[in-house]
Amino acid sequence: MKTFIYIFLVCLSTSVFAQKKPSDYFKNPKTKVLVVGSFHFDYPNLDAHKTNKEDQVDVLSPKTAKEVTELVEYIKRFKPTKIAIEAWPSWNANQKLKEYNEGKHRDKRDERYQLAMRMASELKINELFSIDAESILDDLEKHFGKTDSTFFKNLSKDYDFRSDDPISQQFTAFYKSSEPKNFKSLLDTFTYMNSKESHQYGYGAYLSGDFKLREYDGADMLALYWYSRNLRMFRNIQNIPHNGEDRILVIAGNGHAAVLRQLFTSSAEYDFIEFSSLK
Repeated sequence: MKTFIYIFLVCLSTSVFAQKKPSDYFKNPKTKVLVVGSFHFDYPNLDAHKTNKEDQVDVLSPKTAKEVTELVEYIKRFKPTKIAIEAWPSWNANQKLKEYNEGKHRDKRDERYQLAMRMASELKINELFSIDAESILDDLEKHFGKTDSTFFKNLSKDYDFRSDDPISQQFTAFYKSSEPKNFKSLLDTFTYMNSKESHQYGYGAYLSGDFKLREYDGADMLALYWYSRNLRMFRNIQNIPHNGEDRILVIAGNGHAAVLRQLFTSSAEYDFIEFSSLK
């Protein structure tokens, strides 16, 4: 009898004091999202890391075009219902998609054509969502004036992503090693680029170098420009009509993808799908 009472009290104690996991409170159907971080296929070289001409790949060449097809077929395993791209509304993505479906733009190297429009066309998705956004810094500069503002001049002085300290040099080596020429295929390149560890260090790159400018100027510039821009891009994705049945594919530069990973994995609204899980 004593044994029975003891077991009963243990079970009662366990049921009373056991705490749910945080995730147990968020059982609503989540919209699945796949973020595909990409290098820019047409190499505009507007980012901090620039690829030398001899290291660039031509996605229209016969060999690499086959790799593009392999990459597209892999991403299609996600079965997206909505596709979002890094583009300004003024880029007129849906007009371009209409023209793409008519047979135009097939010779454009831009990943928005080679990946997003190609998949939209093949999957009969008739709309692309442009999610790029300006930052709060852009808004403030327009409102207060950049050229005649001592505050903005002092804040942004030397913020140019050209640091040469030991940590920045390591990031330069990391980015060079991530270029497509170092992999046997584009799919391998994208799998590496979109790994959790790669995104972790890609995000960390912004916490070194110019981040350390003066006392807080580097940190404030990161918040006002880069982080603000990505938060707004995330907000634009939230504005895409969706429900628990939708599967949103986001194609953006890999620098954005590193921040978006953090935002999506922390959101109770979305289920972040690992790129490598499609295998």
